[in-house]
Amino acid sequence: MPLVTLTVLRPKTAEFKNSILQAVHAALVGIGVPDADRFHRVLELAPEDFRFDRHYPDVQGSRSDDFVLIEVLLSVGRSVKVKKLFLAKLVESLVAAGHNPEDAMVVFKETLWENWAFAGGRQIHV
Repeated sequence: MPLVTLTVLRPKTAEFKNSILQAVHAALVGIGVPDADRFHRVLELAPEDFRFDRHYPDVQGSRSDDFVLIEVLLSVGRSVKVKKLFLAKLVESLVAAGHNPEDAMVVFKETLWENWAFAGGRQIHV
């Protein structure tokens, strides 16, 4: 069950945030995550609270004020192949939605199943 967090520079429209979240979700579904598995949040920060380099590392061109940090928390065990497929699908979805993929930085984080309690204090798959 992925947990997705977007961090963006304030102000952003609901349409902007939704289009990014839809692109991320489409990429997750594309790697086998169930469509109903949707746990997304957006952190919208003022410029003094969200600082980023517009060129470093590996940026082709320059990041704009539409830069978005996308953190995807996954259960341990997803292969690099699956993560690369996710990234390819994400870039495709971002471009289709009119976003510059150079404005997206993705961070994968992993946790063990025993670190999740989805509801009622119950741990599944443990």
